[in-house]
Amino acid sequence: MTRSTIGVFAVLAALVGALFAPGAARAEPLPVTFSFFAGIPNELAHPGGSLPGSNDFTCKPTARHPNPVVLAHGTGGSQQTNWGACVPLLKNEGYCVFALTYGAPSYLPWPGTAIGGMGLMEDSARQFKVFVDRVLRATGASKIDVVGHSQGTIVPAYYAKYLGGRNTIDKYVSLAPAWNGTTLAGTAVILPLTRQLGITAEELPLCQACGQLDPQSPFLRKIRAGGYYLPSIQYTNIATRHDELIVPYWFGLPRGGKNVRNIVVQDGCSVDFTEHAGLAGSRRAAYFVLNALDPAHPRPVPCDRAAPFSGSAF
Repeated sequence: MTRSTIGVFAVLAALVGALFAPGAARAEPLPVTFSFFAGIPNELAHPGGSLPGSNDFTCKPTARHPNPVVLAHGTGGSQQTNWGACVPLLKNEGYCVFALTYGAPSYLPWPGTAIGGMGLMEDSARQFKVFVDRVLRATGASKIDVVGHSQGTIVPAYYAKYLGGRNTIDKYVSLAPAWNGTTLAGTAVILPLTRQLGITAEELPLCQACGQLDPQSPFLRKIRAGGYYLPSIQYTNIATRHDELIVPYWFGLPRGGKNVRNIVVQDGCSVDFTEHAGLAGSRRAAYFVLNALDPAHPRPVPCDRAAPFSGSAF
């Protein structure tokens, strides 16, 4: 055997050893449970923690997925309770995934601190900005993609328009978008009445953000000012006809230009009974999210007979 042949075998042996070394083993995919309630056990087990697969500040984006994904929860949600389905799915797809809890009552002990989205949305947007800045520093990325649910579809919009985020967000995916607030359960009567009485959102007990979801609130007027959408961002709105909070559901689907796509999950899938909360746990909605984040590699979107509230197939 010649010296050169021995050298070739040595190189091959080193490569094989590297591939099968314990530290080089590929991580097992995280289990994905398509249900809005999938994150609650993690919050109970690890109060105030992060879901497995999220908030790894050593994660470096790949060439295929160069933008970290930042998740923005809805009213009453948190970084764990809102994203039990989405975090492991995105992590398994190779994304750097990050989530925060904003707008939680800091004066309460846990579990009060796990009930986010209660404070003024301007303040939540500032917390979102601080978190995004940290993500960008840690990952070295120049842009992020956003996936928001309910209130989490408009908090990042305030950041984009008024806190310097317009050149930081690349793709903006909204589940149960709340661009025009809600008229749920008489809010179309109650919230205007509070305005007439001179009661501001700051003076509402427990949930100041709820008052800002009045379609005519100063906060939402600022969101609409100059148009809902910024031309530098690609928007995807994903809604359900069975939304019991955004009423009517098309309130969350304002038309836009070429950079806006509106999706209704029942189009092409009439057996999908997902409502407002369930969109964050729905397999069908999740695949629309994947395609919005990576339009160059679309995949077929499943049609499940999906239950209300959880979004799970049944």
